[in-house]
Amino acid sequence: MKKSFSLEDPKHKPARIVESIKAEVRKYLKREHRKALPEDVDFWDFDCRAGKDAETAEVVHVSEIVKPIDTASQEKWDSIYIEILAKPGHRAKPAPKEKPSEEEE
Repeated sequence: MKKSFSLEDPKHKPARIVESIKAEVRKYLKREHRKALPEDVDFWDFDCRAGKDAETAEVVHVSEIVKPIDTASQEKWDSIYIEILAKPGHRAKPAPKEKPSEEEE
């Protein structure tokens, strides 16, 4: 999803606009999580960016994607650009724990 959301609407209060943007972003993430995983893929990962426009958008972690929306609302931006791209994710296997040697005990 690459989309610019307007934060101004004469018919709706600013708080409702912000909540509708957050709801649409969460709905998109849930929809992407439900898609079938390709083989050899552990989970869906996301590349996210947010900012005033596409050129000034900064990288944001998927768990913090709603924070730029709140910032845009507080700073009274005209609009906010949000980009969320799904990609396959692979879990890193933890390193095996070493058993303590007899000298360390």
